[in-house]
Amino acid sequence: MRLFENLPGDDGMEGSHRAAAMIALMTATAMVVFDGSIINIALPSMVRSLGTTPQVAVWFANGYLLSVAMTLAIFAALARHLGFRRLFLTGLVVFTGASLACALAPDATTLIAARVLQGLGGAAVVSIGPALLRSVFPSRLLGSVLGLNALLIAASTAIAPVLGGMMLDAWGWRWIFGLNLFLGLAATTLATRSIRDLQPRTRGPFDACGGVLSAIAIGALVVAADRVAQPGGRWYFVAAVLAGAGFVHRLYTAEKPLLPPGLFASTRFSMAALASLAAFVGQGIAFVALPFLFQNVYGYNAFEVALLFTPWPIGIVLVAPHAGRYADRLSPALISTLGLVILLAALASLALLPSLPSVWDIGLRCFFCGIGFGCFQSPNNREMLSNVAREESGYASGVLAIMRTLGQSLGVAAIGLLLGAGQAGAPAILQGMVQRGLWVATAATGLATVFSLIRLRGRPRPDTSGSPA
Repeated sequence: MRLFENLPGDDGMEGSHRAAAMIALMTATAMVVFDGSIINIALPSMVRSLGTTPQVAVWFANGYLLSVAMTLAIFAALARHLGFRRLFLTGLVVFTGASLACALAPDATTLIAARVLQGLGGAAVVSIGPALLRSVFPSRLLGSVLGLNALLIAASTAIAPVLGGMMLDAWGWRWIFGLNLFLGLAATTLATRSIRDLQPRTRGPFDACGGVLSAIAIGALVVAADRVAQPGGRWYFVAAVLAGAGFVHRLYTAEKPLLPPGLFASTRFSMAALASLAAFVGQGIAFVALPFLFQNVYGYNAFEVALLFTPWPIGIVLVAPHAGRYADRLSPALISTLGLVILLAALASLALLPSLPSVWDIGLRCFFCGIGFGCFQSPNNREMLSNVAREESGYASGVLAIMRTLGQSLGVAAIGLLLGAGQAGAPAILQGMVQRGLWVATAATGLATVFSLIRLRGRPRPDTSGSPA
């Protein structure tokens, strides 16, 4: 294959080692992304199995997403001090061990704690994934590899509910985590043998203060979204604002800040990042809300719910590769904006589902959600990476991962708040809460569309990233 051929002047690793390194990196990335959404389909079953409530159960998902989001920026910067290989292997071992703890968890509290630990390991892995790919592959292949990585993340996010439903129906929810043991051991073995540190470590102080402020800002923001209607909830929002302001101050005053402040100088980069955040809020809400609607209101079992989700990933897989290729020749901002418009209309159609819809009706609406998201994500990733300097593309990849994970966390927190209000009511009341959540998802996607339209007015930076993302 072209990805593993050696040409004169190639940097990176030798072709004979690239395949093993690529399998290790992409297996690890797929595991981390899968575990961000795979249990959504299992939440109703986990509620019954562990004797808890839907409002607590959403933290099985959100505890993981929150710990990932809070520490992505920290690990991305820390890797330059500890070494990329060491941080990646440590994160992979922690993630795999925490997966075992999740599979054996006897109660909800233990499971939430194990999910938080699993998220820490996952953050160490995905925060430096693109940087490791750059070390493994020569510069001439960087765009192709980052494109495959972006498609893997998009497909993993969408396919996770389908695979989760199949595993849930066949073996139960604990095997959703048990599968990680085999994949984690395989990825660790391959990574140990194939991945090397090819970049010098950074010397000098680490911006620990900036790292703490970024973690507090993100964590408090997500908790504030979850507890907005509870007494004292507004103080989390105040803490998020204060910590966020402190973090921005550190960016411009610290000797070596956690992120280079010039990263956000491009309007197109900043708007693409905000569009990604808002779009993942919408998808995060939908991926949690729909299983409760299909299973607790419409009466489908877990496997049938998985089948109802199938058109969503099919839409992404059919469209995403073509959207990425067209983004190399046409405006990626324009293509991703078109995708958001399609996603907006499709989410609104899901919010308008009747009381007893047909399987084909549900499937068609989910299919167009996948079409819209597939048109959006890959061109949007390319837009972000091509509007920063080449030497800052690793930071851009980190920001992209933060926007994705933070958006999912905020979406899950928002739908958890709504489901908590309807958990004790009849199916008709729960259906009303879910539909309200889907309208919130539609509004978030509308906001993403606005951000995407704003960037169309900005001047694109000459593409020096070499990445189609």
